[in-house]
Amino acid sequence: MWRRWAAPQCQRRLIHTSPTSGQRFPKVIDIEDATCYRRHPAPDDTPESNPPLFLNLSFRLYKDKVPYGRLAGQEEHWAILSPSSLARTTLLQILGGQHICIPPTARSYPALSEISKSPQHAIRYVGFDAERGSSVGGSNVRGAYLSARYESRREETDYSLMDYLTGHTELNALEHVLSQSDKAILDEAIQKLDLQSLLTMPVANLSNGQTRRARIAKALMARPEVLLLDGPYMGLDPNTLSKLDTVLYDLAERQSPRLVLSLRPEDGVPDWITHLVVTDDTLQVLQQGSKHNLFEKSTNSTSNRTSHQILRAASQPHSTTTTLSKDAFPRTSPPSPPGEPLVELSGVKVSYGSKTVLGDWQQPEQSTPGLHWTLHRGQRAGIFGPNGSGKTTLLSLLTSDHPQTYALPIKHFGRSRLPDPSSNEPGISLFDIQRRIGHSSPEIHAFFPKNLSIRRAIESAWSDAPLAKPHLTADADRRVDAILRWFAADLNPSHSENLIPTLEATYHKPTHQTKSTTRLEAAQTYHDDNFHSDADLLWADSTPFRTLPFSSQRLVLFLRSIVHSPDLVILDEAFSGMDEDVRDKALLFLSHGETIKAVESVLQRLGKVTLMGLNERQGLVVISHSKDDVPGCVREWICLPEPGEGRTPRMGRLKGPLELMREGWGEIWGSGV
Repeated sequence: MWRRWAAPQCQRRLIHTSPTSGQRFPKVIDIEDATCYRRHPAPDDTPESNPPLFLNLSFRLYKDKVPYGRLAGQEEHWAILSPSSLARTTLLQILGGQHICIPPTARSYPALSEISKSPQHAIRYVGFDAERGSSVGGSNVRGAYLSARYESRREETDYSLMDYLTGHTELNALEHVLSQSDKAILDEAIQKLDLQSLLTMPVANLSNGQTRRARIAKALMARPEVLLLDGPYMGLDPNTLSKLDTVLYDLAERQSPRLVLSLRPEDGVPDWITHLVVTDDTLQVLQQGSKHNLFEKSTNSTSNRTSHQILRAASQPHSTTTTLSKDAFPRTSPPSPPGEPLVELSGVKVSYGSKTVLGDWQQPEQSTPGLHWTLHRGQRAGIFGPNGSGKTTLLSLLTSDHPQTYALPIKHFGRSRLPDPSSNEPGISLFDIQRRIGHSSPEIHAFFPKNLSIRRAIESAWSDAPLAKPHLTADADRRVDAILRWFAADLNPSHSENLIPTLEATYHKPTHQTKSTTRLEAAQTYHDDNFHSDADLLWADSTPFRTLPFSSQRLVLFLRSIVHSPDLVILDEAFSGMDEDVRDKALLFLSHGETIKAVESVLQRLGKVTLMGLNERQGLVVISHSKDDVPGCVREWICLPEPGEGRTPRMGRLKGPLELMREGWGEIWGSGV
C-alpha cells in the first residue's frame, strides 16, 4: 500500500456547511437544486430524446479553508466516485459550467465573480483518455501516422515539451515573451511535476505518466481557480501512480488551484481526499459528504445498496473472497499447452542513436544481448513494466508497426519481414501480419474514425484499414450479428435490458407467458422470440461510433479486435475507461464467447453458438496497469525494467487468475503491492 492511499480510517469528523454559514464564506462553485440537459428542453422532448442530467443536483465548493468547527483551518478535498465513466465526466462538465442548467440561477460561481473570471477561464477540465484529448499535442499530433512515434527522425511538427508548455506548437508561430509572473508559474509547475529532464523531448515520445504530468502543468499555466481531473489514476503503474498522487496531494494542500478528481471504485480513494460524491450509471447522485461518514454508513447500513456497493468496492479495491474470477476461472487453473510460435524475438535491441529504449541487457543463458521472448499459440501472456520501460515499443514490434522490425531478429508466424536467401523463404508483409492480429488500445481509439456506424466499426476487423471496404463473408456477418446481440444492452442507446437472460430465468417464467415445459423448450421459445430476424439490429447501422459514451466506444474497439478470431489478440489497456460491469462482461466473453457456463446461454442449449471465445490456436497478449483489467486466463508474464537500469526483465508464470492472487501482482512488480 503506497503513501496516502488507503481505506479511510477514523481520523476526524467532517461537518457540512449549513446554508446560513455558506453565505458568510465565499463559494467557488455553488449549485442548488439544479437539473442539467445536454440541450435546452423543448416541449416535444421525452426522457429518452433529451434525458435530464443529475436531477435536483446540489453541490458547493468553498474558496477558503474551513474557518469554523472541528475542521477549522483545514480544507475540503472532493472526488467523484462512480463505476460509470459517463457519470464521472458529465458531473465534472457540469461543475465546469457545461450543459444547460435549469433554472439558470441554480448554478453560480460567486467567488469567481470577485476576481472577474468566467467559469470557462477560471475552471479547467483535464481528461485522461482518447475522447477528451489524452495526447498533450491534441490535434497537432494527430496528423502523424502511428509508427512515426517510434522513429528517431525529428519533423518540424515534432515540437518539444517546452514548446507545448509555452504555446509554441504551430509552424511559423509568432514569438511571444513570457511575463515574469508566467515564468514563475512555469518554473514552479516544471519543478512540482518533475518535468525538467523532459523539456527537450518531443511530446509524441512521452509515456503515459509523463503525458499526464505535462497536461496538468499546461493547465496550471492558465492559472485556474479550479482544476477538474477526470480519471488521473487510470492506467498508471504502481510507481508512477504513487508519484502522481504525491504531486496532486501537494497541489491540493496549496489550494491553488482547488482540485476535484474523478475516481473508479477499483482505484480506491486517496487518503487525503476528505469528501466524496457517489453516483451511478443513471446520472444520479446517490450520496455525498464526508468520506469518513460515507464509508462508516456503508459498513453499518443496508439502505441504498448501489451506493454502498460502490463505497465498499472503493474501500477494499483489491480484496476478494470469491473462488472464481469475474471471467469464471477457478483460483487454480493450469495454462493451455503451448503450440507453434506466433512471434519470436531472438535478441532484440531497439536504439535511437546512442539511446537504447528496449533490450539494453544480457539475459541469462542467452548468447546474444537484447530481449529473447517467444509467444506461442495457446499462450495467454501479460506484459508489464513502469511507464517508459518500453512496453509500447515491444508491442510495436509484435504488430510490426516499428520501422526497425525489418532489421531486427524477429519472426512473425514463422517468417521474417525480409526474405531469407539461405532458405528461399519469402518475407511476410505488413498486411499479412496485421490481418492475423486483433489489436485494441487507447492509441487506436485516438485515431479511429468516429463517423463510422457501430456495425461498420466492428466490420473493419476484416479490412486493411478502418475506412477501407471490409472483406465480409456469410460467416463474418453471422459473427457481427452475434456479437451485437450479445452486447445490445451496452451499445444500443435505446436498449434497457440485456438481450441474453439465463436459462433459469427463461425456464421459470409464469405459465401464462410461455407454454414451455422443459428447459430446451424454454430456450427455443426465447430464441424464436428474439433471434428470428435482423430487424432488432438496425440500431447498429444507424448509431454513429462518435455518439457512444466513452466506455461503449472502448467496448466496440475491443469487440473489433476479437470478432474475426485472429491468430493473435493484443489488448493494450483495452479495458481502461470501461465501466466496471461492461468490462466484466467483456472479459467473460473474451474467454468463453457465447458458451459462458456462468450464464448457460440459450444459444448453447440449442447448439446455435457462433462465437466460442479464445481457442487453443490463438495467442493473447495483454498490457495493463490494473490487476482488475487482466483477463483471468493470463498465465505467463514478463515485466520490463525501468529504462536505463540495465537490469534484465523478470519473467514468470501464474498458477491461476491474477484477480484472485494478490501475491501474484506483487511478484510481477517485485514489491508487496
